[in-house]
Amino acid sequence: MNKIKVVIAGCSGRMGKALLEGVLQADDLQLHAALEHASSALLGKDAGELVGAPCGVAITVDAAAALQGADVLIDFTRPEGTMFHLGLCREHGVNMVVGTTGLSAQQKAELGAAAQQIGIVFAPNMSVGVNLTFKLLETAARVLAQGYDIEIVEAHHRHKVDAPSGTALGMGEVIARTLGRDLEQCAVYGREGVTGERDPSTIGFATVRGGDIVGDHTVLFAGIGERIEITHKASSRATFALGALRAARFLQANAAGLYDMQDVLGLK
Repeated sequence: MNKIKVVIAGCSGRMGKALLEGVLQADDLQLHAALEHASSALLGKDAGELVGAPCGVAITVDAAAALQGADVLIDFTRPEGTMFHLGLCREHGVNMVVGTTGLSAQQKAELGAAAQQIGIVFAPNMSVGVNLTFKLLETAARVLAQGYDIEIVEAHHRHKVDAPSGTALGMGEVIARTLGRDLEQCAVYGREGVTGERDPSTIGFATVRGGDIVGDHTVLFAGIGERIEITHKASSRATFALGALRAARFLQANAAGLYDMQDVLGLK
């Protein structure tokens, strides 16, 4: 069996290490290269040592060289890094799994353009459970379209740099799309002072940052006399890594195009 050759960007980060563990433990995957930024003290070291499993693959900053002969790059870094890698993947014909959050509309459009040549799975959250939650939210929004106020509460660790989380925004987009609304027009991201009565057409977001919370998300549908809460809680980054590896396998078996985890999981 030919193994899928995987390149991991940001291999020393929290997600990078989870991905390393997943790839090194999988029978059908092979760590082809591991990338870090130019100022990293880990350059030249064995990537597997980061997770206690030396593998003979040295950490490098040379993304162009790393992509030679690779099948897929998995990227959970920052928008600027992801866009740099996107150009190289497009040039070398290497598929991408993108879990980076905080991409602008223009950057998302660039993903779509590149997907004419390569396969890309782009999702705000790679967790199988979260993507099942997206499907549940679509059903709930359709049934509770009238008479229910919608609020999204998310919590993450103190080191997370963007807010609301990409997952929370993804949940809002699913709900808004189902209700025929534009999230950019109906989202409320903070309340303070005398705000007046709640506009029933809005979707509210609340953000919590603290400690080592991996990722908690709750969507509240609050009606008169009842409320429905749909919650997903992640206790380990392994869930995101396993979803990303599932996406890598999906790309290996499918044509070029822009996909999300709903495609990967067959939920569409």
